[in-house]
Amino acid sequence: MIELIVAERCTDCGACIEVCPANVLDPGTDGLPVLARVEDCQTCFMCELYCRADAIYVAPDCDRRVSVSKEDVLASGRLGQYRKHSGWDEWAEHFPNEQWLMETVFRRAGEAAAQSRAERPEGLGGKK
Repeated sequence: MIELIVAERCTDCGACIEVCPANVLDPGTDGLPVLARVEDCQTCFMCELYCRADAIYVAPDCDRRVSVSKEDVLASGRLGQYRKHSGWDEWAEHFPNEQWLMETVFRRAGEAAAQSRAERPEGLGGKK
């Protein structure tokens, strides 16, 4: 789930707002994107991929928000890591762009979640 936009890095290009399939971001009054509907985030990482300034951090947990601080994220080196390892832009010659494989990952995750729900004992959200 999207957790953080580092204002000092943001160039106000608007790419993150344009590519978000869930309309999570809005343009702010100062021009910087605002996390307007975080609960709608699909954790697709598109905003992070298209942010050439590496100003966005998306946590891998898609079910709930994770408490992170700007200082921790900056110190960890995680900003831009997903874009780098996906072979986007300046990283294309160093890493293969295999972002298209995410369709398979999302499908498998959905199938696993459905199977887990089906296997739950009665009374815990499983079949009766």
